Amino acid sequence: MSDAPEVAKIRCDACPVLCYIAEGRAGACDRYANHGGELVRLDPLTAIEAGAPAVPFLGEAWDGGIVRGRPFLTAIGAGTTYPDYKPAPFIVSEEVEGVDMVTVVTEGIFSYCGVKLKIDTDRHIGEERAIVRAEGEPVGHVTTSEYGSRMLSLGGVEHLTGGGKAEGRVTCATLLALCNREAVELSVEGGATMVVQAGRAPLIDGKEERLMRVGCGSAAIGMFAKQWAPHADEVIVVDDHITGVLSEHQAGRMLGLEPTGIRVKGRRSTPGRYFQVAEPGAGWGGTDVTDPRAILRPSDPKKARPGMTLFMVSTTGEDAAFFRLNEALEPVEEDLPPALLASAERVRENCEPALTSVLFMAGAGGSLRSGVTENPVGLTRAVRGMLSNVTIGGAPAYLWPGGGITVMADVTETPANAFGYVPTPALVAPIEFTLRLSDYLALGGHADEVRPLAEVIGGARREASAAPDPRASRNFRWGR
Repeated sequence: MSDAPEVAKIRCDACPVLCYIAEGRAGACDRYANHGGELVRLDPLTAIEAGAPAVPFLGEAWDGGIVRGRPFLTAIGAGTTYPDYKPAPFIVSEEVEGVDMVTVVTEGIFSYCGVKLKIDTDRHIGEERAIVRAEGEPVGHVTTSEYGSRMLSLGGVEHLTGGGKAEGRVTCATLLALCNREAVELSVEGGATMVVQAGRAPLIDGKEERLMRVGCGSAAIGMFAKQWAPHADEVIVVDDHITGVLSEHQAGRMLGLEPTGIRVKGRRSTPGRYFQVAEPGAGWGGTDVTDPRAILRPSDPKKARPGMTLFMVSTTGEDAAFFRLNEALEPVEEDLPPALLASAERVRENCEPALTSVLFMAGAGGSLRSGVTENPVGLTRAVRGMLSNVTIGGAPAYLWPGGGITVMADVTETPANAFGYVPTPALVAPIEFTLRLSDYLALGGHADEVRPLAEVIGGARREASAAPDPRASRNFRWGR
């Protein structure tokens, strides 16, 4: 039997897990630790230089810094309000533009949260509603596509708490990595395997996407018709959604082109616009074809003639080919003429770089609102009435209409590693509420907890941010 004294442990009450933490060790979330018998937050409290543009070298009143902005205290490293009745860790006051302001910061524990992924690609990644998996566990689904992008909805309380233990753990880890701008591998049932990372090009089935399409096939016809008409009798822009045919399109008609008799498969919508010309896939324009002639029907002998020329191009300009009809009215490939080669490059030039966008989305419930006021509905009404501005780690947050405080923010606008987790499982995210001191007192805020900003900002880690200042008067109803 050892005579060594038993090492004292302390209980962390920062989340429902309630870890017992030994001296010098951290809890399950790696966010809180036992330091000399005191519970301490491991990550530093973070302030951003809000709305900080670069300053001219040796500019007027230059103080030697490379940015010029006003420090704004974020909730990163602040700690939580759990259990709900406690005031927020920091409630700070300062004068901004002659107005006494208050910012309430807390790291919210979000069981009701997820991410929306916008993946810039024409490639078919999977059917709508198909399950998306990480490490073999379901973490979300494919949702409706948008213009030039595929969309995923990941996370949510159903995956975090509604499935098995492994599903919740993997969902939480996936959300955390995505929100902290790390690369994550996802697979779609019956579809693609992808590596996605906020602000980076997606890697789909091992191939990195380069360009987001300039538009659908019909839109491309409208944009480039005048540049194409002098160099080919017919132009077809191949697109899984809306394939465009120049001579039939309104743009071609207005340029005086006559129908060529070169016909396209699929369902005709309006003149020069065709749906479902092929199956979706990883080929030309998001179709499954590698030879664009596969979308052609036999030419109409009443209108087509031998020697007619045909230019076919994808919606990104990365695929392009030139054909001439032979005596049997069949398209035979030839070298691209310089003018059409240049036009394909013009299409590529007008495409934006393909990126992955990650939007964090969450509903702010009891613990957040109670940390601001003893009457939580007062905060909801203040947010709805534009008396309080909401930010996520200092980044602008879009407030969804309807009940509650449901917000969405671009994770690339938050400081690095702004998000954490607790193994309940839930994501931990910084959230800040900024409002006038008078409005804060009127909604029943924790007046005794208000401290001057200068008192708490001294030891905070500083980061520059180009995001708008959350305290600017334009963010509030009274400042407009």
